[in-house]
Amino acid sequence: MFRLSTGLMLALFAAAPALAQDAPIRIQDAPYRMMYGWHGGWGMSFFGPLFMVFVIGGIVALTVWLVRGPAGAPPQHHRGRDPVDILKERFARGEIDKDEFEERRKILER
Repeated sequence: MFRLSTGLMLALFAAAPALAQDAPIRIQDAPYRMMYGWHGGWGMSFFGPLFMVFVIGGIVALTVWLVRGPAGAPPQHHRGRDPVDILKERFARGEIDKDEFEERRKILER
């Protein structure tokens, strides 16, 4: 069953470009179909790509703004624990004695 459905899907995907082809142009339709998509002028041939640049630029700017945050927002620094706090915890647990605590604290506070 799986092979049959997979085979049908592969056949459909292989035939999709042929099925998407437009009907052949008849001789009597040729003058009208040559200008198909131009809509009788040059207006959209200039504004279309310009609009596309603005849309893509807007998407990029929105993505950057969402990732970095608004410009007026204060920066948020993710600070870890202070080394002196870690030293105090080690002293409280009894891992180091008072002399070692004082010595290391002086070094860290310089």
